[in-house]
Amino acid sequence: MNSLDPVIRARIGFVIELARRLHQYGAAAPRLEQAIGLVGQKLGLECEALSTPTSVVLSFAERGGDGLAEYTQVLRMAPGDVNLARLCRADEIADRVIDGSMAARDGLQQLRALGRPLSRPALIAIVCSYGLAAASVAVLFGTAWVDASVAGILGVLIGVISVTGYKRPRLAAASEAIAALIATFIATAISAWIVPLALKQVMISALIVLVPGMTLTNAVRELSSQHLVSGVSRVAGAIATLLKLTFGTVAAAQVCAMLGILPAAHPLPPLPEWAQWPALLVGAVSFAMLFQAAPRDYLLVIGAVVVGYLATHFGGATLGAPFGVFIGGLILAALANLYARVANRPGALVREPGILLLVPGSVGFRSMSYLFTSEVGLGAQTGILLVTLLIALVAGLLFGDLLIAPRRSL
Repeated sequence: MNSLDPVIRARIGFVIELARRLHQYGAAAPRLEQAIGLVGQKLGLECEALSTPTSVVLSFAERGGDGLAEYTQVLRMAPGDVNLARLCRADEIADRVIDGSMAARDGLQQLRALGRPLSRPALIAIVCSYGLAAASVAVLFGTAWVDASVAGILGVLIGVISVTGYKRPRLAAASEAIAALIATFIATAISAWIVPLALKQVMISALIVLVPGMTLTNAVRELSSQHLVSGVSRVAGAIATLLKLTFGTVAAAQVCAMLGILPAAHPLPPLPEWAQWPALLVGAVSFAMLFQAAPRDYLLVIGAVVVGYLATHFGGATLGAPFGVFIGGLILAALANLYARVANRPGALVREPGILLLVPGSVGFRSMSYLFTSEVGLGAQTGILLVTLLIALVAGLLFGDLLIAPRRSL
């Protein structure tokens, strides 16, 4: 690489760092590879990218040459998490380098600056988002105020466990199982000794952020676009997460049964139906916090969540849940691409938080739970529903991309 022209060297370094940041901020393989290819082309580079959930391989060749790669870089990384503010900043830097208003070397430095650790206020906001998301989803499930309150408290506890694992790899590897075990034990004890709870709804709500619904959706989308290595890897990762969550829940239930801690059988009456609308708004705010959107984008994220939920709710009430999920995915994908073209910003601001209430992660969790408790028939039936909803959602997203083409894959 030392023999390369300094300008070309700087551009290659910029593209490599851009790929690192896009992967770190949750870009799926098709979008990352297309975006890197287009950026490289704009900078006068022949670039090939291969993305998987844990790595990115980049090769660069001379334009108009014999096609043999002159430089190859392998990036080994952990699976990324969505960070909308930093994703938008990376996209803005890429635009400025492409149009020549920023040198590639300066763009490289600014991209590297995005890799700084999250601040304490940001970590606190993430923990709070776990609690708000859990409480709002519990209300959307039609539970009582006590159930929503307990789910919110457990969500905060799970958020603390998850954030603590950011700098502790061994804890992070087992954080899902630990969170599910502790939350199930506490919820069961509260239901047995303090107040009756709708235990299954409370547990699914408390664990909703950890359930890999988004991962499963991205996996099916990658498989449908022939990104087979990334898709299969992502499916395996999602299944591993589901197994850890299910094991923690079932293990805690067995321990409670051995200790004679049995949950009450009759939960309290649910909240009135109108309570779902303020809960939806609270949930939308929590998703903006969870995905670390910039304050100026909060209204956009909230609007995307509300539109996606309403489209799915009314579409599902008319023609069934799969059709509702399909309509929700189609509308969100089209609106995300339209926003990206009009505002010249990533459509992920609309798409990622908007589909969070559409992804059928809780269905997969229930399916695994049935299988762990030897209810094979219910487990198989729920698993079929999971596949149906995933296919419907991915089909909606793909049709939305056909209806309005994305700006630059992000």
